[in-house]
Amino acid sequence: MTSLKILAALAGVAVISIDLLDLVRALIVPRPHVGGIVAWSSRGLRRLYGALAARRRTFGGRDAMLSAGEPLILLWRLLVWLALGLAGFGLIIWSVGRVGFEQSFVESGSSIFTLGIASEPGAVPSLVAFLAAGFGLVVVALQIAYLPALYDAFNRRETLVTLLESRAGTPAWGPELLARHALVGIEGNLPRLYADWERWSADVAESHTTYPALLWLRSPHPTNSWVVSLVAVLDSAAMLLALNPATAPPEARLAVRMGFTCLRDIARVIRIPFDADPMPDSPIGLPFGDFAAAVDRLGSAGMTTERTAAEAWPDFVGWRVNYEAIAYALAARIDAPPGPWTGPRPHEREGLNPLRPIDRRPDQPEGTPATRREPGPTG
Repeated sequence: MTSLKILAALAGVAVISIDLLDLVRALIVPRPHVGGIVAWSSRGLRRLYGALAARRRTFGGRDAMLSAGEPLILLWRLLVWLALGLAGFGLIIWSVGRVGFEQSFVESGSSIFTLGIASEPGAVPSLVAFLAAGFGLVVVALQIAYLPALYDAFNRRETLVTLLESRAGTPAWGPELLARHALVGIEGNLPRLYADWERWSADVAESHTTYPALLWLRSPHPTNSWVVSLVAVLDSAAMLLALNPATAPPEARLAVRMGFTCLRDIARVIRIPFDADPMPDSPIGLPFGDFAAAVDRLGSAGMTTERTAAEAWPDFVGWRVNYEAIAYALAARIDAPPGPWTGPRPHEREGLNPLRPIDRRPDQPEGTPATRREPGPTG
């Protein structure tokens, strides 16, 4: 064996070892994996795909394009792992066999995809072919096992997001959540809702840091989004704690704490900078005028409050400062629907206010006039 073939064999072993390590860390080890060739190339593809989607003039057009982005990247990851394995085994086959350089990669591909259309006689080449076939099966099997786990976590996430449509509108909005509960007299259901979202936040914190691809998988409904829904729940809980400190359920406090813990865990994985211990009087992006208008909206819906908007504002800021900056950055990065109070978007000038359904009754079959979806602030 010549020195060149020895180097080729060592290079092939190194490529396969790196590829297998990356595969195991990405699909088996239950911890975030944001390094390696596959992760780096996936981030590059997301940026490229996002730039192409940004050329669409409407949010609906961008959402339709972005909805296919992450599934395509999942296929890309499989392709990269297989391609690196093909290259590594191709180098090894060339170094231990008698075929030409190009033919060695044909044999490598034949073995990895278990086609058996090209093989070289001999004990060592046959052993390498068996190893290559095993490698291909392992890569495909792990990816097949990975997808059910990924989409199971996705379905768990989307269940509560969809349930929030009837409670907080779409896109979801915190003040609308409180207003709808007050309108129909079901404010007693809020503690259970906040308890459910506390568990939801813990689940998302674990699943979305282990499988970061979930962050970019979009909801089936274009105006739904997990991050917009989480902000809506956190804002409603923060408003309740600030406006009614004596009667607010303790579940609201726990939901806010788990909610911003979830956002911080995700921010660490995708490298969004944040202040881990902000001062409660630090400035926030949401203007007081928007908060005061939302408090008036709650009063119109029949909700009683212990404090005025001005009195509740410092406490509300003290809660919101824990999650606002991360939520804004995350919503902008994944191009979430421009719901109220979720920050600016790089490609949207106006946000969308949630649409409240017509209230039809037997004595008023026509109901009140339909509430149109008007452009709203994204701050």
